[in-house]
Amino acid sequence: MKLAIAKDGGRVSAHFGHCEGYAIYQIKDSVIYRQDELESPPHEPGKLPVFLASHDVTHIIAGGMGPKAVDLFNQNGIQVILGVSGPVDIVAQDFIAGRIVPGESSCHHDH
Repeated sequence: MKLAIAKDGGRVSAHFGHCEGYAIYQIKDSVIYRQDELESPPHEPGKLPVFLASHDVTHIIAGGMGPKAVDLFNQNGIQVILGVSGPVDIVAQDFIAGRIVPGESSCHHDH
């Protein structure tokens, strides 16, 4: 399993599409065996789900994202967990321990 957490500084980003990058955690048997960082490419609608899928990401955590982005992640085989905040390393540990409670997306695209 490979987890990406959208981040700004050391915290979960409120909006994945405008984050500075991603903390990437490779997890096996409930243990993080590798941690990397990916810089976010320039924002283009539809690009980020494909970008993260190309890095074998299976799950993404963010504060929020729009419903079209959620659909695109799902189409690329990536499970989306929204409404999360806090320091990325603690969030990763909470994810492994099953303590993440998804909340409401902090991003709303009302047009």
